[in-house]
Amino acid sequence: MCHPGWKRARLAAQRLLDLAHLRRVRDRIDREYARPLDVEELARGAGMPPGHLSREFRLAYGRSPYGYLTARRVAHATALLRRGGLGETEVSAAVGCPSPGVFRSRFTELVGVAPAAYRHHAAADGTVPAVRLPAQAGRPIRNREASDTEQKLASTT
Repeated sequence: MCHPGWKRARLAAQRLLDLAHLRRVRDRIDREYARPLDVEELARGAGMPPGHLSREFRLAYGRSPYGYLTARRVAHATALLRRGGLGETEVSAAVGCPSPGVFRSRFTELVGVAPAAYRHHAAADGTVPAVRLPAQAGRPIRNREASDTEQKLASTT
């Protein structure tokens, strides 16, 4: 017969292990944002089922792995557009977006203006519209938030 505290300790250890896997997934997205990445591939690399990875990633970082990847790509695209010298299609390819149309719509959704308008503002006077990327996109979990996340994780199991 198992002691009740053992089960709780085992669940806590599994949560910590999951958080470590999620950090590795987030770090991989940060490093490899320009490569074709999908949730299934990220989940395989983390040793987690895709649905579990998506749920846990959203709890930990406030967005899905795909949403986080998209935000990273757009953040890098803003830097490339500010530098100049590359057109929208080249920037789209450089940050790993599957197509210029997808790039344009996601960029506009997250930044609030189309890539061409963003580049135009940067070239004209050096000012660009403020980027409206969600603040929590890349923010690490702090200790106080970790306990909240652990409670959410516990309630989903």
